[in-house]
Amino acid sequence: MTDVPLVLADGIARRDAQRAQTLLQPTTFALRAGERVAITGPSGSGKSVFLRALALLDPLDAGRILWHGAPLGRAALPRYRRNVAYIRQRPALVDGSVEDNLRYPFELGVYRDVRFDRERASLLAEQAGRSSDFLGKPASELSGGEAQIAALIRVLQLAPEVLLLDEPTAALDPASSLAIEALVEAWFEAAPGRHASVWVSHDLAQAARMSGRHLTMRAGVLEEATSPEESPR
Repeated sequence: MTDVPLVLADGIARRDAQRAQTLLQPTTFALRAGERVAITGPSGSGKSVFLRALALLDPLDAGRILWHGAPLGRAALPRYRRNVAYIRQRPALVDGSVEDNLRYPFELGVYRDVRFDRERASLLAEQAGRSSDFLGKPASELSGGEAQIAALIRVLQLAPEVLLLDEPTAALDPASSLAIEALVEAWFEAAPGRHASVWVSHDLAQAARMSGRHLTMRAGVLEEATSPEESPR
């Protein structure tokens, strides 16, 4: 891991002005290349708020995000969001086949420098234990697990530096959960020491499998796990 973080959150905070409530207390957090972080904590503690703030999907009420040590201007946001990818729990898919969904990002301006690689997409599907006909399946017929696999492949094919995974397996069966984990493991192995992830989970065993550093969140406060129950085994 290098000294300069891929992503540095410098005192970021989020508030709900309408309810006069602080959603994320001022937080400083560094994520370096090669690092795998898990965050656990009770529902409503601010885990998703933190991930969305880190991805700059929601406006910050305080603090700033640095990417490779540099502050982010408005012009750099599309490149940042391309490289720091947020994976939600329930993905949104467009009408059509799985392949149509995988091709969709390449229609957006920010990805016009790259082209859809069907062979690469098929390899990613294979790494998730999907058969050769997976890309042809209608999105409307996918199970929850298959939809999440398709959504993750859609992101991974774009070669992000960082994955921010917001309980991606919370509603999935064990086999689908393991398929998601396998995809993330393969992504790390494809570029040793270059990628990083933050995985929000309610499953302590999963947090232990998918991380080398474990944080907890309560009432908008992010901190290192300290108790035996909170620490990965």
